[in-house]
Amino acid sequence: MRLLLAEDDPRLLKSLIHIFEANRFMTDGVNNGEDALAYAMSQEYDGIILDIMMPGLDGIEVLKRIRKEGVETPVLFLTARSEVSQRVEGLDAGADDYLSKPFSTAELLARIRAMLRRKCNYLPDLLEYREVVLNRSTYEIEYRGKRQTLRGKEFQIAEMFMQQPRSILSTEQFITHIWGWDTNVDTSVVWVHISNLRKKLEGIGAPVKIRFVRNAGYMLEDKTDDL
Repeated sequence: MRLLLAEDDPRLLKSLIHIFEANRFMTDGVNNGEDALAYAMSQEYDGIILDIMMPGLDGIEVLKRIRKEGVETPVLFLTARSEVSQRVEGLDAGADDYLSKPFSTAELLARIRAMLRRKCNYLPDLLEYREVVLNRSTYEIEYRGKRQTLRGKEFQIAEMFMQQPRSILSTEQFITHIWGWDTNVDTSVVWVHISNLRKKLEGIGAPVKIRFVRNAGYMLEDKTDDL
């Protein structure tokens, strides 16, 4: 799947491109409305994410122009403002969804997945590793008929592990992905949610475990790896 991201904050633009690509989205990033319009008109994308407040053309004007030219690619707006009138203006211009800043990365990814599912049923609702299944629709994790319901942050952590099993994920990656790139969440909060997730994996007898890697992060791996 290919995304176009238009965001005038260079730090946020770079961070989001990295996050999208880590979640298997090919991403073109631009930092102004003129480039966003040019890319949207010259390339085919599965989804477009537009910051509203950009130099030159703002996001709403970009959307109006691409819709006028018959481009029906789903569009999600990012905005630092939250006035009802602006939301209405964006939706009336043809946007599919909007998200106000500051936002968590996890919510942004969830909204993008929902937008793409509406378009073409893209992402599977199930993630599987070693017969352990994470259901994105029900927030349940299952192994051979045994299930545990995950709370919001537990689910988001489990989703990251299931997308990248046997890969080390740092505490900073969890914080940025789930709480947002500008959060002040303490690292101990991540530890608490991982501890709860470990208990639920044990509760269903899952053949996988979450291992702490000193000075690096955490990894989802087979229990047999240390035998």
